[in-house]
Amino acid sequence: MRRIHPDIEDDPDLVAAYAQPPGEWLRINMVASADGGAWLKGLSGGLSSEGDRRIFGILRGLSDVILAGAATVRTEGYGPARPRESWRALRAGRPPAPPVAVVTRRLDLDLGSPLFTETEPYARTIVITTESAPADRRAEAAKNADVIVAGEYRVDLTLAVGELRDRGLATILCEGGPRLNAQLAAAGLVDELCLTLSPLLIGGDAARILNGTASQTRLGLAQVLQEEGFLFCRYVREVSDELAD
Repeated sequence: MRRIHPDIEDDPDLVAAYAQPPGEWLRINMVASADGGAWLKGLSGGLSSEGDRRIFGILRGLSDVILAGAATVRTEGYGPARPRESWRALRAGRPPAPPVAVVTRRLDLDLGSPLFTETEPYARTIVITTESAPADRRAEAAKNADVIVAGEYRVDLTLAVGELRDRGLATILCEGGPRLNAQLAAAGLVDELCLTLSPLLIGGDAARILNGTASQTRLGLAQVLQEEGFLFCRYVREVSDELAD
């Protein structure tokens, strides 16, 4: 792997390259085709590469919690994040692996899947749902997960993120999908976008990495790595002149 922006370096230290500032931080990590599609044949894995998977693992190791929408969890077959030997130094003073937090308005999840039944006590899955979700489903989820109610009919992501941070989970890694990404951006919650650009043209009906409410978040290009035709871009939110003053 080679860094080509903001400087040139062969085989950069990826942990240092993706280090986040101290304190609260929310980053989105996504992969997209060269023409902007967020999945191939319904799955993001078809767009990925070995380098993308290495960065994916590092971003997980750096995070306090992994955030994902219910559709992504179902489609991608999510399980709990498993500890890795390479995370030992990254997670010094923290649990060996981060929990997964799932955003779901209706709680239409397989509550008997490994994501709920095979977690360690230190990384118990978190379910973020609404007051209108069926009470019996909330009770069932609470058997194997921590349940956060954030909003009446729709998940209030500002409230949800606040609840995660109240639990000491300051650094949040969102792995999508596109609808959740769009909602986070519209709420002004996104600090960083890590975007892998795959050297493929796919056409079809794949969504963009943000799919939903229109919003604008000004980003600065902080870093670009490249390997085997893939570009690994890191964009960081720019503070407006008004806020800077």
